[in-house]
Amino acid sequence: MEVQQFYYDNKIVKKFIYATMLWGIVGMTVGLILAFMFLFPNMTDGISWLSFGRLRPLHTNAVIFAFVGNAMFAGVYYSTQRLLKARMFNDTLSNINFWGWQLIIVAAAITLPLGYTTSKEYAELEWPIDIAITLIWVVFAWNFIGTLLKRRQRHLYVAIWFYLATIVTVAVLHIFNSLELPVNALKSYSVYAGVQDALVQWWYGHNAVAFFLTTPFLGLMYYYVPKAANRPVYSYRLSIVHFWSLIFIYIWAGPHHLLYSALPDWAQNLGVAFSVMLIAPSWGGMINGLLTLRGAWDKVRTDPTLKFMVVAITGYGMATFEGPMLSLKNVNAIAHFSDWIIAHVHVGALAWNGFLTFGMIYWLVPKMFKTRLFSTGLANFHFWIGTLGIILYALPMYVAGFTQALMWKDFNPDGTLAYGNFLETVNEIIPMYWMRAIGGSLYIVGAIVMVYNMVVTIKNGSKVEDELAEAAALTRVSKSRTAGETFHTWLERKPIQLTILATVAILIGGIVQIVPTIMVKSNIPTITSVKPYTPLELEGRDLYIREGCVGCHSQMVRPFRSEVERYGEYAKAGEFVYDHPFLWGSKRTGPDLLRVGGKYSDSWHFNHMYDPQSTSSGSIMPAYQWLVRNKHDRSAVQDKMEVMVTLGVPYTDEDIANAEKSMGDQAAAIVQRLKEDPDLKSSFEANESAIGADYVPMEDREIVAMIAYLQRLGTDIKVKETGELLSENK
Repeated sequence: MEVQQFYYDNKIVKKFIYATMLWGIVGMTVGLILAFMFLFPNMTDGISWLSFGRLRPLHTNAVIFAFVGNAMFAGVYYSTQRLLKARMFNDTLSNINFWGWQLIIVAAAITLPLGYTTSKEYAELEWPIDIAITLIWVVFAWNFIGTLLKRRQRHLYVAIWFYLATIVTVAVLHIFNSLELPVNALKSYSVYAGVQDALVQWWYGHNAVAFFLTTPFLGLMYYYVPKAANRPVYSYRLSIVHFWSLIFIYIWAGPHHLLYSALPDWAQNLGVAFSVMLIAPSWGGMINGLLTLRGAWDKVRTDPTLKFMVVAITGYGMATFEGPMLSLKNVNAIAHFSDWIIAHVHVGALAWNGFLTFGMIYWLVPKMFKTRLFSTGLANFHFWIGTLGIILYALPMYVAGFTQALMWKDFNPDGTLAYGNFLETVNEIIPMYWMRAIGGSLYIVGAIVMVYNMVVTIKNGSKVEDELAEAAALTRVSKSRTAGETFHTWLERKPIQLTILATVAILIGGIVQIVPTIMVKSNIPTITSVKPYTPLELEGRDLYIREGCVGCHSQMVRPFRSEVERYGEYAKAGEFVYDHPFLWGSKRTGPDLLRVGGKYSDSWHFNHMYDPQSTSSGSIMPAYQWLVRNKHDRSAVQDKMEVMVTLGVPYTDEDIANAEKSMGDQAAAIVQRLKEDPDLKSSFEANESAIGADYVPMEDREIVAMIAYLQRLGTDIKVKETGELLSENK
C-alpha cells in the first residue's frame, strides 16, 4: 500500500485565528457601546453614523459573521485537513476565502453605520455585499468539496457531516432570503412583502442561528472536545441520531418567532410543534459532548481549555432548552418583544459560541506555534471573569424581561392599564441595564486578556509552518454496501450521497412552510382600504429603515387585551401587502408604532425626533437632530416606485410621473401644520437661522418625510365599536 507524504496548510488557519481575535474585540466593543447607550442615550449626540439604530446591526453582524464566522473557518480548515488526511484542495481558494470574507466584513463596517441596510435581521447588508457573500461561500464550498474528493481517509467523521450540512443550508438560506430588486448601487427592496417577507426572514433568521452558529460549532465540538480531553466521542450512534434529527427538525422552527402575529395560524402551529421536538436532538448533542469528558474530569479542573468547552456545551444545553420553551404560545405571549429574548440570545452567543471559540484558540495556538501557553493563570482568570460576565449579563436581562411582561400586561381593578405610560416600564429596568453593561464589560476584559496571552504565546513560539503528514492513498472499494456494512456506515464513505440526503432533509421544512404562504393567495386576505404609500411616505419609510428604528420599535399589535388597550386594533395580514420589506420588529425598547398614525400632532413628532426627552420625560431614545438639519435627497423616488411596480405594488404611470409634485404638496401641508402649531419646539426658529448659508427649506428636510410616514402608520383600516373591519373583503 502506497504511503504518501503531504503538508497540512497551517498558515490559513493562523490567518483566520488572527481575524477571529481582532473582530471579536471589535464586535464586543460595539456591543458594549450599545449597552451604555441604554444608560446614556445621547452619548453620541449629533453623530448619525454612531447612533444606536445604525450600530446595532453592526454589532450583530460583527459578532456573528466576523467573530464567529472567522472562528468557524479557522476550526473547519484545521480539522478538515486532519480528518480527511489531505491538504485543502487549493491554496488560492483558501486565501480568496480569507481575504474575501475580510473585505465583506469591512464593507459591512462601512455601509451599516452610513445607513445602507435592508433592515432584515442578520441579513441587513445590501445587495452587492449579498452577492459577494454568495461568491465567497461558493469558494469555501468548492475548496471543502474538492478536499473531500481527494481525501485519504475513507470514513467521514461526524464533524464533516455537520460541516457539509452547514455549507448547503447556509447557501439555500442566504440566497432565498436575499432575493431583492436593486434601485441603485446601495438600495434594494425585498421581493417578498409583509407576511411572506416575515416568514422567509425568520425561516432564514432562526436557521442562521441553527446553521451558522450551531451546526458548524457542533462539528467543532465533535472534533476539539475529544482532542482536548484525549478521549473518544461518547456515542457514535447518538451522533448519528443527533445529526439527522437536528438538521431535519431545525429548519421547521422559524415561525415560532412570529407567534400571535399576522402569520397564518397553521404556519405558527407547525413552528411550535417542531420547536418543541427540537429539544431532543439538541440535548442529545449536549449529552454526547459532556459525556465525552467521562473519566477526564480531573483534567477539566486543571485545563482552562476544557473549562471553556464544558461551559460552552452547558450554555448550548441551556439555550436549546429555553428555545423550545419560548416557542410555547403561553410562554411566548410573555417573553416576545422583551429583554428575556436578549438574555436567551446572549447565553447562546457568549457561552456557546464565545467560550467554544476561546477554548479552541487556547488549544490551537500553542500547538500551531510549537510552544506552551504563556500563562495558564491568565487563561483561568479569563475563564472566571468571562463566566461572571455571562451571569451578570444574562440574569438581569431575564429579570428585565419578566418585569416588562408583567408591567405591560397589568390592569387596574377598573379595567384600565396599570402602567399606561410605556416609559414607566423603561424606568423600572434601568438598574438591570446597568448590570448588563457591567457584565458585558467583564466579558470583554476577559477577551482582551486572552488576546494578550495569545500575543505573548505567539512571540515565544516558532513561525507557523506547513505541517508534514503522511497517509496511505485511498484505494477503490465497491460502490455498493459490503457484507455486514450498515446503511449509515456505507453513507459515511459516500460524500455525494450524504450531501444529497442532507439537502433533502433541510429542504422539506422550508418548502412545506414557505411555498403555500407565497403561492396560496387566501393565506393573506386583502383589505380594500389598504393603499400603497405616497411617494413622500415611501421616502419616509426608507429613512425609518436607514435609521434602524425597527431595532427598538415593533409594528405588530398582537391580539391580546393588553396590547389592544395600549396600542389599538390588532394587526391584520392584509395591512402589510405593500411592505417591502416588512417591519414587524423583534424588540420593544420603545412602544409599538403600528397604530401611531394620527395619534400625535406633526409638531409632536418633530419635537420627539429633535429632542425625545422634551416630549417623553425619562425616554432613553437618542436624538435624531440630523433629520431636522439634512436636506432630503428624493432624486430616486421614481426609480423606487418603478421597482415597487415590478414587485406588484399598484402605482400607475401617472403616480410615478407626478411623484415630485405629490411629495411637494404633502410636504408643504406638513410644514404648514408645523408652523401653525404652538407646541413646536422653541428652538425651531433658532435652528432655522443657525444653518445660515446652508439653509434648507423645511419642506425639503428629512424630518418631513419621516413625519409623513409615521402619520400614515395604521390608518388604512377603520374599525367599528365591535372591532369588525369595515373594509375587509369577506
